Amino acid sequence: MGGGNGAKAAQKRERNAKDAKGGAKSQLKVNEAAKSIQCKICFQTFLSTTREKGLKEHCENKHNKTVAECFP
Repeated sequence: MGGGNGAKAAQKRERNAKDAKGGAKSQLKVNEAAKSIQCKICFQTFLSTTREKGLKEHCENKHNKTVAECFP
């Protein structure tokens, strides 16, 4: 007679934990590393995938300047 579903799930978790010894990477650390665009006026950082529309909104709303002035 086999074990119940709870026992099977526990065994599967143990096997998967042994296989995944690399450890989980923190998504926060990955996101911080991806912030490569920085406003030269207030030094706020933006993800490298940020579109010009978002940068333009930042410049107009925060500084009343153009994108070229904030992000040379």
